[in-house]
Amino acid sequence: MPFNNHQQKQQSKTGRKHFAVLLDPDNLTEASCLNLLDVIASHPIDFFFVGGSLITTDNQSHIIRLLKENSATPIILFPSSGQHIDKQADGILLLSLISGRNPEFLIGQHVVSAPALKASRLQVYPTGYILVDSGRQTTASYMSSTTPIPYDKPAIAACTAMAGELLGLRYIYLDGGSGALKPVASEMIAAVREAVDIPLIVGGGINTTHKAKAALEAGADVIVVGNHIEKNPGFLAEVSSLVSSYNVALDVHR
Repeated sequence: MPFNNHQQKQQSKTGRKHFAVLLDPDNLTEASCLNLLDVIASHPIDFFFVGGSLITTDNQSHIIRLLKENSATPIILFPSSGQHIDKQADGILLLSLISGRNPEFLIGQHVVSAPALKASRLQVYPTGYILVDSGRQTTASYMSSTTPIPYDKPAIAACTAMAGELLGLRYIYLDGGSGALKPVASEMIAAVREAVDIPLIVGGGINTTHKAKAALEAGADVIVVGNHIEKNPGFLAEVSSLVSSYNVALDVHR
């Protein structure tokens, strides 16, 4: 995924796809993290996203340090609140929950976090975060007290993303949420891709290569896989190979 203006322009020219692995610190041990790193050594990814909707342990700092010591893959924070800022990371998705109407997640947490972010060396990536109904209530929708966009309403998602872009957000993240029963529909991904020019991240419910390929073909610039990799580390290799093959077909490189 491009993380500066020059790379955004290159993205639009090449159509290059990216693969991010979302790691929830609550679900990782040192052993399981090292196991993932072993897989990544031969099946590379583009980014680690680190965070979760509810972090109940103090494991995040240790996991980030472990990743830093054993991998050159950029680490991007995926925070649920300002409490989860960690200066060891390379950057942070500054998420504005534009699918909801809860001011705490539209601007409230951002105000509280602004001084720490300004003082840090973290690269800040303003991101319009759009929760999509996935067939069950997720931790993200519950904790944020917001209603996800209906699964079969791509026009609402497209207009929401368009508003985010016009407000100056630089990335859009369509997410079915952790534990999603189904991924974001291809029709919705395609509608959002058509509506905005900024990079599109898609995650939640991607637990087969068929679903990963569908998201890529619909227009996702970045696909994010989390829970399923924690249960089946071999899936990481499958998606890495898929994204690499997709980029080879496009004649672009990692």
